[in-house]
Amino acid sequence: MYNLLKPILFLWQPEKAHHLTVGLLKFVLAIPIVNSIFKSIYSYKNDSLKRTFMGLDFENPVGLAAGFDKDGKYYRQMANLGFGFIEIGTVTPKPQGGNPQPRLFRLPKDRALINRMGFNNEGVDALVERLKEGRPKDVIIGGNIGKNKVTPNDEAVNDYAICFEKLFPYVDYFVVNVSSPNTPGLRELQDKEPLTKLLSHLQKLNQAKPTQKPILLKIAPDLTNEQLDDIIEIVKDTKLEGVIATNTTIAREPLTTSKETIESIGNGGLSGAPLKKRSTEVIRYLFEKSDSKLFIIGVGGIDSPEEAIEKLKAGAALVQVYSGMVYYGPALVKDICKKIASL
Repeated sequence: MYNLLKPILFLWQPEKAHHLTVGLLKFVLAIPIVNSIFKSIYSYKNDSLKRTFMGLDFENPVGLAAGFDKDGKYYRQMANLGFGFIEIGTVTPKPQGGNPQPRLFRLPKDRALINRMGFNNEGVDALVERLKEGRPKDVIIGGNIGKNKVTPNDEAVNDYAICFEKLFPYVDYFVVNVSSPNTPGLRELQDKEPLTKLLSHLQKLNQAKPTQKPILLKIAPDLTNEQLDDIIEIVKDTKLEGVIATNTTIAREPLTTSKETIESIGNGGLSGAPLKKRSTEVIRYLFEKSDSKLFIIGVGGIDSPEEAIEKLKAGAALVQVYSGMVYYGPALVKDICKKIASL
């Protein structure tokens, strides 16, 4: 069915198509019988898929990556696609509109997207109110947190702390996003000194709670091996739970889309199929250099069941998808789960 709808959706500007799709999904799934049918079509249950990591029980190892549902408006509906976990955000303390539109672009020849959304979201308070309404059964919820664009880097720790404290009662784990290329200067927080300071402060807040929650770090694919070595050391020193590898890339190779088209699009993070090789390289490097001890969620270029398996073989414990669904369709989660179960 998605193959019939995709050409129509691709006639729309990508951001409008996204809002149209999720809005329609939310509307039709409000009908109980449609909701049940949808769930039966797209969910796949198998005890062999169950995983326990970070003290959390996952129904399956396939998650929805951050960025799809920034404000927690659609996570209940997306749970019907069979995800084992859903990551909401990136959310910031104050609402912000993000970068000017258009800011999301398809590269169909490459099965890829370029985005420069800029942490557009309604703010952490709005997200908290939606999470208070209740959550789907058997789905782990993660909170991806960031800083506002107007907040200088030397004060960024305060923004992350605000989001952490307000979201703490409502999510199962946290992801610290310092790797988006679309907020000016944000990636500078990946440097060893500011990153250690930020993560140490969040862990201090975490340790003060009666029960702690896992904190993960989302990293860029554009880091050098030396920087990846620093990441391993920082995760160990701050007793972080692990990493999500990787975010979007600022690289533009290899692409079959014309150079002129790419230049006309301009800045932004590239996701989708062109990222699969590099993200898998980063996963494998981190896993091997940490003597197989680092907990990794793999994301980047997963547009088929086979690519998800590659991430798991490289060292990822869990995987996440987003851009791949745009081209493969909503059956991607089910097909990945069936492939994993068959192995």
